[in-house]
Amino acid sequence: MIPNKTAAYNFTIVVPVYNEEDNMDMIEDKLRAYISHASHKSCVLFVDDGSTDKSLSSIQRICTDNPDFYYISFQRNCGLSAAIKAGIDYTSSPLVGYIDADLQTDPEDFELLLKHTEQYPLVIGIRAKRKDTWWKRRQSRIANSFRRMMTGDTAIDTGCPLKILHTDVAKKIPFFKGLHRFIPALVQLQGLEYKQIPVSHRQRVAGVSKFSMRNRLWGPLADCFAFRWMRTRYINYTIEQKKI
Repeated sequence: MIPNKTAAYNFTIVVPVYNEEDNMDMIEDKLRAYISHASHKSCVLFVDDGSTDKSLSSIQRICTDNPDFYYISFQRNCGLSAAIKAGIDYTSSPLVGYIDADLQTDPEDFELLLKHTEQYPLVIGIRAKRKDTWWKRRQSRIANSFRRMMTGDTAIDTGCPLKILHTDVAKKIPFFKGLHRFIPALVQLQGLEYKQIPVSHRQRVAGVSKFSMRNRLWGPLADCFAFRWMRTRYINYTIEQKKI
């Protein structure tokens, strides 16, 4: 990928967006406030996942009004994993993170994660005192427990939409639909470690959740078997010498 304007920054925040028109003004305010004082020179990269509402027009307006905001848009809806992968593919800064457009996590908490990025190639949030319903929390606990058993990773909350990676590590992750939940395990396949940090969590205040029992519980359980298959075939090598 040819370097783009994100190369002028140290940290790119990827924001996947799908039909979040009611949240866009708040997203703009929160992210603009954060990057104005962030410890790393930061920019925002929206990835519009084929929205059918006014999200894209809002993104275009935001990126016109704010010099540190950029966007790409899909021709059609491709899903969260594809949006995260596209954001990583189009990031040229040394660090890349992402946050959900529903803002149930706080951009300010990126500062908690950034403190550990020199020591760890992946730093992930753990949603403390989750404000979801008991049923959503129950589904997440079941899915996370099964995933840990199947993958061998120790991540407590892979569904937390607040993560930071070294961009070169992120670009090596073999993304498939649904496998955004396996980022810690996929980083481990590269022989690397990660850090987990508690972050704040809040209720959704606008828009509608895109997740149901099928894609919150049954989908991730099925994806575990896909990961197990891929893990036995994953290619990982280190160059010892070269003349090229």
